[in-house]
Amino acid sequence: MGVFVTGVRPRWSDMDAFGHVNHANTVTLLEEARIDLLFTEAARHGVPEMAEGMVVARLVVDYLAPLTFTGDEVRVEVSVRELKSASFTLDYAVRGDRREDGPVVTRAETLMVPYNLTAGRPRRLLEAERDFLAGWRAGGNGA
Repeated sequence: MGVFVTGVRPRWSDMDAFGHVNHANTVTLLEEARIDLLFTEAARHGVPEMAEGMVVARLVVDYLAPLTFTGDEVRVEVSVRELKSASFTLDYAVRGDRREDGPVVTRAETLMVPYNLTAGRPRRLLEAERDFLAGWRAGGNGA
């Protein structure tokens, strides 16, 4: 399967008055998982250019159940759904704990656009970036 799995740790300060992780802080957890894939894992696979400019063009989050603070990491699964010449869509499943079969508490998607910071405009994906992302397509074999 083309699913990247990482762990992120909610912080005590992420909780709201109702005792679960605030919606805005959940988005930050998604960002941490995305950074693990697009920056850390990509660099490990010889594609450091991804860290030089990627922006979120669209974000959709479905909160299925409360995510509570336990002090432990939660499991985030990330895969590539759409891969175009100048954008790609990431799908996320956040599980309430680190177990592979733990309950999914949040599903999300981000439309990502590679961005040339120097020129101040979007750019096309490089071939190495496309190859890296293709390995994480849902149903792919991973990298």
